[in-house]
Amino acid sequence: MTTVAESSNLGMPEHIQGAVLTPDSPGFTEEVAGFNLAHQPTPIVAVVAESDQDVAEAVRWATTSGLRVTVQATGHGLTGDLAGTVLISTRLLDGVVIDAQHRTARVGAGTRWRAVIDAAAEFGLAPLNGSSSGVGVIGYTLGGGLGPLARRYGFAADHVRSFTIVTADGEIRFVDPDREPDLFWAVLGGKIGFGIVTEMEFDLVPVARYFGGGVFYPGAHAAAVLDAWRSWAPQLPVDAATSVALLRMPPDPQLPPPLQGQFVVHLRYTDLGTPEAGAQRLAAMRSVAPVLIDTVAEMPYPAIDSVHMDPPLPLPCLARGMSLTAMPSAAVDAIVAAAGAESGSSLTMVEFRLLGGAVAAPAANSVAGREAAIAMHTIGVLAGPFADAVPGDLERVLGALQPWRARGLLNFAGHAGHDELRNLWSDTDIERLRTIAARFDPAGTFGAPGIFG
Repeated sequence: MTTVAESSNLGMPEHIQGAVLTPDSPGFTEEVAGFNLAHQPTPIVAVVAESDQDVAEAVRWATTSGLRVTVQATGHGLTGDLAGTVLISTRLLDGVVIDAQHRTARVGAGTRWRAVIDAAAEFGLAPLNGSSSGVGVIGYTLGGGLGPLARRYGFAADHVRSFTIVTADGEIRFVDPDREPDLFWAVLGGKIGFGIVTEMEFDLVPVARYFGGGVFYPGAHAAAVLDAWRSWAPQLPVDAATSVALLRMPPDPQLPPPLQGQFVVHLRYTDLGTPEAGAQRLAAMRSVAPVLIDTVAEMPYPAIDSVHMDPPLPLPCLARGMSLTAMPSAAVDAIVAAAGAESGSSLTMVEFRLLGGAVAAPAANSVAGREAAIAMHTIGVLAGPFADAVPGDLERVLGALQPWRARGLLNFAGHAGHDELRNLWSDTDIERLRTIAARFDPAGTFGAPGIFG
C-alpha cells in the first residue's frame, strides 16, 4: 500500500461530481468528523460522493494509487483515526422511497433511520431500526441490526431484498439472493471488506404503535432489579422486547431532577400487544424496586427513541460488547461487583438486551451471534476525572462475565481487536467470508485482511 508521505505526490481523483477535500481544504474537519469524539479522523483525502458513480470513481482511483478505502455516513461506527486512507463520505446519498403496496423502502447510503421511520409511518409501517433514529441505515443493517422489533421480526439484515455495491475493482454491482448470492450472504453480516453499499431495498413491517418506554430505579437496587429481570425477561412473548442498563447519568440540568448526576437502573420495554396486556406483563418489574420515573405508555412508532433515550450529541467514548449464553444469579453478582453502585466503576452504561425469538432464526446471511440469550454492551466516556479508568473498567466487566460468554454481535463489538472480531463467526463461516473477501477485494482495499485474512 502507498504510504502517507508518498500519497502527497498523487493527483486527485478526476470525474467526481462531489467535493474532493484534503486536510487543507475548508470543511475537511467537519466532513470527516464522526459521532465518537474519542477519534480525530485524519484520512489522506475525503470524497463527498453525490452518486454511486462518484463512489466508483473514488474507489478506482484509490485502488490504482495503492490506497485503502474507508466509508462513513454518520460516523456512529467510528473506532479509529482513518489515517492513511481515502474516506468516501456517503452522507449526501440520503434518498428514501417507500413502496407501501409491497411494504418496502429503498434508501441511499447516507440515510438515517429517522427519515425512514417518518416516511414509513404515513402508511402504518415501520423499519427494523435500532435504539437511536440518528444512526445510519446501511452500516447498522450490514452489521446485523438489533432493534426493538427484533424478537418479533429478526435482524434488519434478515429483511434486505437487494443492494447496490461498489467493489474494489470499481464496478457497480446489483446484488440480491439470485445475483451474486455469495456477496449477498457475506455483506449482510460481514459488514466491511467487500465494498461500499450505495443503495439498499428492505422490507417494512406493519407496526404503527407500541406500548413501551422506560422505568428508572435507584442504582442501589441494581442487584434486585437485575435478578428479577433475568427471570422475567425470558418468559416474555416475542412481541415484547426488553433491555436493562446500569447508567451513570451526568449532572445535566436538562435531565429530570431524579436522574441528574445519579447512578440508576433503566428498564427498557416495548410490547406490540394491547396496552392492557403489556401493562400486565410489565407489572412484576414495576413493583420489584422503588421507581424514580416511569415513562411506559401507548406510543406511536415514531416515538421509539424515547424507549432507550440514547444521547443525541457526540461524545468521546470507548465501547465493548459480548453476548451471554445465560444470565444466572452468579452473573448478576459478578456484574454488580464489577459495575454496580459500590464498585467504583467509571462506566457510563452497561446494558443487557434480551435476544431469542426471531433473532435466533436462521437466515441467508452471515449475521453472527444468533445463538446467544442476551447481548451485553458497555460504554465509557473518555472525559472527566475518571477517563483514564475506562479501559480497565471495560475489561473488568468483560472478565466478570467470561464464564457465560457466547458468540457476540458485530454491531456491539465496539473497540474489539481483530482476533475477537474473527471469533464472532464459526470456523465454517469465517472461512467462507475469507474466500469471498479474497475474490472481491484481493488487495485488501477495504481492510478485509484485518478480520477475514
